[in-house]
Order: sequence, then structure tokens, then C-alpha cells
Amino acid sequence: MTFPPPALEHVCDISVTIDAPVEVGLTTFGLRRMIPITGGTVKGPLLNGHIVRGGADYQLLLEDGRHAHLDARYVLELDDGSRVFVKNTALRVASVEDSAKISNGQPVDPSRVYFRCQPQMEPTAAKWMWLAEHQFVGVGMRAPDGVFISFYKVC
Repeated sequence: MTFPPPALEHVCDISVTIDAPVEVGLTTFGLRRMIPITGGTVKGPLLNGHIVRGGADYQLLLEDGRHAHLDARYVLELDDGSRVFVKNTALRVASVEDSAKISNGQPVDPSRVYFRCQPQMEPTAAKWMWLAEHQFVGVGMRAPDGVFISFYKVC
């Protein structure tokens, strides 16, 4: 039996501001970087608010930077004052040349980069509990001055 594919519902667009990368260095698993998250905005049909300063995106870069395995942790503060912890894992794949540009803070045409994520959300308020009761996917873009992601609820 084959089930129909799930539908996607647009939840929000997030714009994440970042600080300069902290180069951890080459570990036994690959090149590690940490990108401090300094804030940002959350705007959309289902969620609105801002990103609290203090999160980070931990990156593992493989194959000369072509494959970036991302693990971001941050907090959203919604317009009603409640907070949501977000754990967002992602895969970003680009050519060696485009990956080098991204690492150096240069712009890259987003159509040449595969950037998909799976945010998991933990709300503090009962009215937002649906965030913990659904799966989400996202599509993103890394720009020189931040990261831009659209979140979708898998229905």
C-alpha cells in the first residue's frame, strides 16, 4: 500500500543574524566551525517574533567543505512573550568553489546550493504545543550577513 505524499503548510520565514565564525579546527571527524547567532526575526502566517541572542550553529564540513552538516540551537521569543527552543539540523551541499565563498562570507546564488533542514521545536506555552506535535522541514540560504530559512509543517 502506498500513501499519498504529505502536504506542506508554510509556518514562517526566519532571518538569522550571525557573528564571525569561530574556527574550531580539524578534528577526527572533519573541519569544525561554530557560528554565533546574534538574533533575528520570525515572520509568517503561523509564527511571529524574534530570535534571542545567544544560540549557535555547529558545523561539520566534509569533502573540502562541499558537504556541511549543520546543528543549530537557538530560542525564538514569540510576539506573545512565550519562548520556543529550536534544534535545527541541516544539510548544505555546494561545489567546492561555492562552499569556499560561503565560508568566506561571499554571496552565492542559492539555486546552486542544496540547503534543507529539519527543525524540532519545544514550546513553553500550551497554545504552541502543536509545534512539538508535528514534523517540520525547511529550505534555506546562507548569505554573507546571515541565514534565511522558510519553515513548513508536514501535514
